[in-house]
Amino acid sequence: MLYRGQTLGKYKIVAPLGSGGFAVVYLARDTWIDKDVAIKVPHRQNINFAELLREPRLLATLDHPNIVSITTAEKQENVFFIVMEYVQGDTLEELIGGGAMDVRKALDFATQACEAVRHAHGQGVVHRDLRPPNMLVSRAGVLKVADFGTSRFMEIAARGTTVIGSPAYMAPEQFEGKAVFASDIYSLGVTMYQMLTGVMPYETPSPTNLDRLLRGDLVRPPRVHAPSIPASVDDLVMKAMAPDLSRRYRSAEELLDALETVRARRDRRAASQAPAPSRDTAPAPRPGPRGRRPPDTAGATFCWQCRKPLHARAARCPFCGENQ
Repeated sequence: MLYRGQTLGKYKIVAPLGSGGFAVVYLARDTWIDKDVAIKVPHRQNINFAELLREPRLLATLDHPNIVSITTAEKQENVFFIVMEYVQGDTLEELIGGGAMDVRKALDFATQACEAVRHAHGQGVVHRDLRPPNMLVSRAGVLKVADFGTSRFMEIAARGTTVIGSPAYMAPEQFEGKAVFASDIYSLGVTMYQMLTGVMPYETPSPTNLDRLLRGDLVRPPRVHAPSIPASVDDLVMKAMAPDLSRRYRSAEELLDALETVRARRDRRAASQAPAPSRDTAPAPRPGPRGRRPPDTAGATFCWQCRKPLHARAARCPFCGENQ
């Protein structure tokens, strides 16, 4: 554990941000350039140095606005750590803690997460531990996927053969050590379910009920918990969580297309249901050529700068002197 005020090279520890099974993350200050950064310190410091470098090297292959970016990896005072961008905001888990989200917001976050996954998969990287605590949401509403410590390059092995992940979000095949790209799609499906309903789709599966998970017996549609969820959204989540790989979305690209289709359909429906402008309210005049306002009911034209009435053929405003 590092303590507040401790320095590692040019980095000064400000406060702990969180701890997981593999590492502790701290808020730190880069004292050379006066910038806040996040420092990730693995629990296991005595393993092979090449193994310590595995995550930062993997992160270095990823460059996307929805993925937490890496700055460097260092070893100072016999402590190995990874320096990453600091995202000021909340985890998605903290936002879900307030209960079910508005459908529009949930679909927005799901789309951003899917964009990150699509990029990672395009670089041959499967995350294997996608879940709300590993997704950071900035104050501007930008979602960034973090914690690629359990990830691996799929070109290194045809499958991720180690059983790694958080059981509540793991696809059925992950329990058998057979993680594939579509396993991340399943984890996104569970995350969407949680955002839309405020609850998990089932209790954390155990090896004894794996057969029920494979049959899909553990999952009830989101609309059971929240009937207001549109059928199209309900179907999308259930397909993302299909236990059978052949019934699941085949790629992040396919899921992203489905998300954008559903969002566009909702936007069109919202636009068609918007109240029509009142006939009693005259539309605001729009600027005409050369900034001139169109005539009002009294037949006057207005200066684009001071909005005072002008003669219809005036080339210059007599009040403020601006050319019209």
